[in-house]
Amino acid sequence: MALISKSGALQDRFERVADDAELPESGAVLLSLARFLDTDTSAHPRVEFGVIIEPEEDPASLQGHLSKLGVIAINFPKFADGRGYSYARLLRERYGWDGELRAIGQVLRDQLFYYARCGFDTFDLLDGKSVESALAAFAEFSVLYQTAADKAPPIYRQR
Repeated sequence: MALISKSGALQDRFERVADDAELPESGAVLLSLARFLDTDTSAHPRVEFGVIIEPEEDPASLQGHLSKLGVIAINFPKFADGRGYSYARLLRERYGWDGELRAIGQVLRDQLFYYARCGFDTFDLLDGKSVESALAAFAEFSVLYQTAADKAPPIYRQR
């Protein structure tokens, strides 16, 4: 998988840790929501935590825990499941998350522009997908018709 942002390819510093695996003594880990909520983060002072939210999980369960996180990853197990778009907007606009918000799973080039509009800033591309082609997707639309989490002004406000 290749991790990208609008500005290019990135090195992923977060390691996914299975629910039944031991946590490392240091580093950056990406945990399931259930595992994160069951973990005493204060017992791991040299670990930076990230969490994966699945479509059937409630992002509101992270309220009160956001300051403990370095990244929130929202999984798109099927390209047709749009709940992650709503979760991204909720996290940005209602819960005030201003850290890294990552789209993972079935992250497709055709949806990158819309992921970014909803508040995602990093994207984990599927294996074999072109980073260059994905980056071009962010520039395909030059006119916006509605407001979104990215706070880009719609065309009617640019007059």
